[in-house]
Amino acid sequence: MPTVSAVNLTTPLLLLLLWAIHPSMATNWLSLARLPRSRPVSGDAPCARLRGLSSGQVGVCRARGEVMESVRKAAEMVIEECQHQFRNRRWNCSTTPRGINVFGKVMNQGTREAAFVHALSSAAVAMAVTRACSRGELERCGCDRKVRGVSPEGFQWSGCSDNLSYGVAFSQTFVDEQERAKGLSAGRPLMNIHNNEAGRKAILHNMQVECKCHGVSGSCELRTCWKVMPPFRRVGAVLKERFDGATEVRLTRIGSRTALLPRDPQVKPPAARDLVYLAPSPDFCHLDPDNGIPGTAGRRCNGTSRLAPDGCELVCCGPGYRAGRAEVVQRCSCKFSWCCSVRCQQCKNTVTIHTCRV
Repeated sequence: MPTVSAVNLTTPLLLLLLWAIHPSMATNWLSLARLPRSRPVSGDAPCARLRGLSSGQVGVCRARGEVMESVRKAAEMVIEECQHQFRNRRWNCSTTPRGINVFGKVMNQGTREAAFVHALSSAAVAMAVTRACSRGELERCGCDRKVRGVSPEGFQWSGCSDNLSYGVAFSQTFVDEQERAKGLSAGRPLMNIHNNEAGRKAILHNMQVECKCHGVSGSCELRTCWKVMPPFRRVGAVLKERFDGATEVRLTRIGSRTALLPRDPQVKPPAARDLVYLAPSPDFCHLDPDNGIPGTAGRRCNGTSRLAPDGCELVCCGPGYRAGRAEVVQRCSCKFSWCCSVRCQQCKNTVTIHTCRV
C-alpha cells in the first residue's frame, strides 16, 4: 500500500492550527447592512473603504459595482430572516451593537449556527442579484431566456423566468471568495463552502412556476408560464429544517485529498443540500459579551409548552422563569366597509407573559 509523505500528512494539521489562530471572518460582509442608505457601495474609492470585505471581495466590488447594492440588500435579508427563523430559540440571531462581526464571535466557531448563517447568506446574495436581474436593474443580465418551448404538462414556457444561474454564479464569486483564497484543505473552509452551496441549492430545489391564462373570457385555452424563485421566507424555513438535522463532521484524509465525513461512522454522509458543522454549539444560556452572546435573561418564552423549542424550560435553560400580567392593545370587532377597507376597534386585553429570570 503506498504511503503518504510526512510533509503531506502534517500540512492539514498546520492549516488547522493557522485557522485556529486566525479564525474565519467570511461573513463580515454582512456588516454592509449597517451602512446608511446614502453611503455608496460601489466605485474604486468607496469599495476600498467598505469594512468587512476581504481583498478579493473588494476586487469584485470594483469590477462589478452595479451588483453591490443587491449585496447590501442581501445582508439586510440575512439578518431579518435569521431573526425570524430563530425568534423562539436560545440563539435568536441577536446582533452585536457595532463592528463588522454582525452576529458576534460565535460565527468564528464551526458550529451549526455558523453553518446556517453561511447557507442563508449565500442564498440571499443569489436571490437578491437574481431579483435585480429580473427587474432590469443590472446591465449584464436579465430574464432567463433559456426556458423556452412546451413543457411536458402542455403549457408554453414564456415570460420572464428568474435568471437564477446568474445570481448563483455571482454568489459563488463573492461569498465563496475568501474560502477559496485560503485553500480547501482545512476543515473550516470546506465546511463553509459546503454550506454556501447548500444555501444556493435550497433555492434551486424550491423553484416555482407561475402561469397566465390566455383565451376567450379567461378560458385558459393557452397557458404561458415562467419560473420564479421561492419567497425568501420559504428558503429560510428549508434551511432551518436543515439546521435542525445538521451533521457533525470531521476532517478526514482520503488518499491525497481531505474531506468532511460524519464524526459518527454510523451516520450516513451528508448530501449536498444538508448542513454540516465541525464543533458543538455553546449553550447560549448566559451572557458572554466577548463572543456576542446576550444570554436568555429577560427573554419572553412560552410557559404553556414544556418540550417545544420556545418553551420556557428550554429557552431559559431550566425552570428559571417567571409569569407576569401585561396589558396589550389588539385590533377587534373588525368590519369590512364598502369599498374597500377594513375598520377595527382597539381593544385592551390582559395577558400572561412568561420571561426568563435575570
